[in-house]
Amino acid sequence: MAEAYAERRWQPVGDDVVIHDGWIMVSQRHYRLPDGRTVLWDMFGSGESVGVLALTPEGRVVCVRQFRPGPDRVVLNIPGGFVEPGETAQVAGSRELTEETGYVSDDVTLVATAMSASSLSRRHVVIARNARPLGTQRLEEYEDCEPVVLDVAEVRAELRAGRMTGNELVYLGLDHAGLL
Repeated sequence: MAEAYAERRWQPVGDDVVIHDGWIMVSQRHYRLPDGRTVLWDMFGSGESVGVLALTPEGRVVCVRQFRPGPDRVVLNIPGGFVEPGETAQVAGSRELTEETGYVSDDVTLVATAMSASSLSRRHVVIARNARPLGTQRLEEYEDCEPVVLDVAEVRAELRAGRMTGNELVYLGLDHAGLL
């Protein structure tokens, strides 16, 4: 069955065309469908990002509350951000954890890379164990993060209620940590 399904792959035609390059890049790609028709598909994003499931020595989860333009309100999520050129997901996760929360971990492991249907971005999940408030929060110009430490049950309740962003990254992290 996998071989038959592989034959249904869409084939890119030509180069992507960037139609917007702001906070989020949007590009368009032409595809040839298996039946020969062509379609123009909008794609968003570029590069890599990382979400950090940070666990304290007591097994609590370090989160952040911050305003997000999509839902247009303050929401709960896990620390994270862009992976800079030359960084691994683990290094970026460590950096973002400290920048956004002031927490530090010397045990950071890449556990998954998530994909999105129309995104060109790779989204990594790292688990940072034994996270402790030993660093200094260093927010970027447009960040306004409030560190919040919650029990796993509280994080799971927030997820089930739909009050978090980056849900798939949080679920992947909790699953890989054996906390679902």
